[in-house]
Amino acid sequence: MTDVPQLTGAVLASPVRSGEPVTDVRVVGAGLWSAVPAGQVAAPVRLADLAVSTLLRAGDRVDVLATGDVAAGGAGPAVQVVATGALVLTAPAATGGDGPAGGAPEPDGLLVLAVPPDTAGRLAAASASATLTVTLGRP
Repeated sequence: MTDVPQLTGAVLASPVRSGEPVTDVRVVGAGLWSAVPAGQVAAPVRLADLAVSTLLRAGDRVDVLATGDVAAGGAGPAVQVVATGALVLTAPAATGGDGPAGGAPEPDGLLVLAVPPDTAGRLAAASASATLTVTLGRP
């Protein structure tokens, strides 16, 4: 974006480093939501391991896994795939090792994924009772 006044008061979809170009998809608004495919919704998902979220970039496709306390029969943790092939709309940037003291915010593990509405419901339910992580497939 070249019009600085247009960015005044805008909310960033993810952290931006000093000197990094800001495009319309980095700002919450029409640019970000225009990336949601027809028939899908934007669903926020907070991952248990914050570092995993920094491995992701907008445009990646992920499967979301939920891990519960104990599988039926006491055989160990239960793992369920709650979303497949979800499109990453936003992901936190890595801090680069300098942490908040260097001006970069700590990653919070929050992703925004484009998924069908029924999958968004499963993600919300799973996040209330399980820990979430993702697996990456080939692009």
